[in-house]
Amino acid sequence: MEACINVEKEIEKVLCKFGAFNDHVYRTLTEIIEYVENIKKEISEGAAANEITAAQALILTQCCKKVKDVVASMATEHRDLHGTVSKVGKAIDKNFVADFASTSNEDVFQGTENSKLLNQVISEHFLRQGMLDIAEELIKETGLQMELQKKEPFTELNRILDALKRKDLEPALVWAKSNRSKLLEQNSSLEFRLHRLNFITLLQQGIFKQDEAIAYARKNFQHLASQHEKDIQVLMGCLLYLKSGVESSPYGYLLDPVYWEEICDIFTRDACALLGLSVDSPLAVCTNAGCIALPALLNIKQVMQQRLVTGVWNTRDELPIEIDLGRKCHFHSIFACPILRQQSSENNPPMRLVCGHVISRDALHKLANGTKLKCPYCPMEQNPSDAKLIHF
Repeated sequence: MEACINVEKEIEKVLCKFGAFNDHVYRTLTEIIEYVENIKKEISEGAAANEITAAQALILTQCCKKVKDVVASMATEHRDLHGTVSKVGKAIDKNFVADFASTSNEDVFQGTENSKLLNQVISEHFLRQGMLDIAEELIKETGLQMELQKKEPFTELNRILDALKRKDLEPALVWAKSNRSKLLEQNSSLEFRLHRLNFITLLQQGIFKQDEAIAYARKNFQHLASQHEKDIQVLMGCLLYLKSGVESSPYGYLLDPVYWEEICDIFTRDACALLGLSVDSPLAVCTNAGCIALPALLNIKQVMQQRLVTGVWNTRDELPIEIDLGRKCHFHSIFACPILRQQSSENNPPMRLVCGHVISRDALHKLANGTKLKCPYCPMEQNPSDAKLIHF
């Protein structure tokens, strides 16, 4: 964040100088044009013949000199601006590190299988974003075998989202009705919110739509009354203010455009839940997590270099410091061995002892004495081979 602030300060200096230079040039050019126009007017009024007098020639010479001096002065000032602009580039180079080799492992995506998985993640991201042409081309060029039924949900999701952004609720309502039982299982309010927006749209058209609004409510709110009774009562209260205008009533907040933005998020969340997908694509989650973690990793790298302890962090599987990525990046449990104080990994997974206590495999090997192992938390003795691998 500090690096961004430092660069922003340099950019503000550039913008300030460009603004001042622009104002100065505009005033100077306006004055010089007015000066030349006045000379032209004086010469045209004072010339009785087609000859220029010595005095007029002197005035023209002075005018040309003045114009040249002004142009040269502006050119010099413009060149001075290049120095200010170049400082922005230097500030970027100084505050942002381009060498990320110490914070990444290039071997992660080596190999046919890993490369295939990466291309699949990128393709699914494009499908989620509605960039179907790009996704199809990537699938074709990388030779991925993506089944049609895997693409269709993304196509339908983006089609409905596009309609919602145009304030067309019909495709989303059809989808919600066809998946009503599944949405009820996950306690979704999507169908009610869609009907509410349709009802409010009718209310906005005034008293002339009163009968149509009441008929719509009777048809579509009846099966939703048990879950949304209070919300439906509020909507019915709006009918009292149709004549004077709902926007000036206590229910005016229902006309806020934010509800149209909200319905897109709710539909995306519920649709992804039915498809067994996260709301954000794995690629977006990894990128955001990397952006949060990268500054801290670069700072710890710099500290290690200054203290000449660069060899302390020699593995990419374990971070040298704890980085809080926020609640959005909490997806699964993480086990840390209570004996060795190390986070479990594929090479050092958690092991459940017969007594029920859990330690890491490395701790198990260190505590084992042949075929005997005494649990570090209880007096129970057991055979190390009886410990079972745990998957979180």
